Amino acid sequence: MKPELTLHQRTLTLTRFPVRKNETLQAWDAADEYLINHCHTMALDPQRPILILNDNFGALSCWFANQAPVTTVTDSFITQQAIINNLSVNNLPTVTIIDCLADLPTEPQLVLIKQPKNNRLLSWQLQQLCQVLPQDCVVITAGKVKDIHSSTLKLFEKYLGTTKTSLAVKKARLIFTTVNKLLTAPMPQPTSWAVPEHNLTITNYANVFSSDSLDIGGRFLLEFIPSKSQYNDIIDLGCGNGVIGIKAARLNPHANVTCVDESFMAVASCRENAQLNLLTTEKFNVIASNCLDNIDNQSADLVLCNPPFHQNNTITDHIAWQMFCDAQRVLRQHGELIIIGNRQLKYHEKLSRIFAKVDTIGSNDKFVVLRAIK
Repeated sequence: MKPELTLHQRTLTLTRFPVRKNETLQAWDAADEYLINHCHTMALDPQRPILILNDNFGALSCWFANQAPVTTVTDSFITQQAIINNLSVNNLPTVTIIDCLADLPTEPQLVLIKQPKNNRLLSWQLQQLCQVLPQDCVVITAGKVKDIHSSTLKLFEKYLGTTKTSLAVKKARLIFTTVNKLLTAPMPQPTSWAVPEHNLTITNYANVFSSDSLDIGGRFLLEFIPSKSQYNDIIDLGCGNGVIGIKAARLNPHANVTCVDESFMAVASCRENAQLNLLTTEKFNVIASNCLDNIDNQSADLVLCNPPFHQNNTITDHIAWQMFCDAQRVLRQHGELIIIGNRQLKYHEKLSRIFAKVDTIGSNDKFVVLRAIK
């Protein structure tokens, strides 16, 4: 896959993150191109901020970085790293990168939104924008035609203002919204619910998987979290709201537990849930990272994981494979990786390539729980 995006006599070199050998996917899509083409003739004020939301790998941030001060909002640590890398490769000015829970800049002239696949996050962001955008701000959203429904447009109308759409180009469409300050309202509180069978109260921010109930995979995995005196260091990899790591901490109060996720909203939810559900968080740590990049080799005794099978809107198994390889690297000799996955994903075959022993320790009609030993 060639990494060059060329438009309007300008070329950017853009790569996805994490960088993979023989990459088959490009770091931008038709929606990025549509936004760039539409904005090409706009007269931009070089002093007034541009606000970019949900820029997957930095195509938009890089394109506009030398045109005005750019603030990019993302919930993804991986996106953050991709933007930093692509700006450096193209010798472009730095941009301000913030997470979805941070305060937005005031008086932006232009807001560019890549439609997130999660409507809860979209609603959160539209309400956040309505609080700070001036009436004259231009707001343009881009997404795939198949993902822009009448219900999507109603969210823009409800939370931000009058909305219309463009014609489709290369299966992408633009959404134009006029800011209506009369729609300004307080930000919603995170969703909260109880898991009585485990005596847990869980809080989720908008972009955390399974927003108002415990997902069925996580619920099943909770039944197979072990308690052993030899576990000194436990990792919950891809922790989401932290329910797996919190249960592991309760079962192994002597152990240090580290929860890792690439979503900043997941990290925030996990920290709040630890405060809600643990007597002490002295041995409980939560970090944002790309898998286990920042974890030392042979530093853990148990890794627990409910791996994703998508990145943004792309179905892929490379994240799960990196998680398995990272777990193998950070586990001590005879350390254990316990994962849950859909039956059809055949994780047993992948794990057997890098672990000495792989067993099935639980199953139902939909999921298998596997234990791999280093």
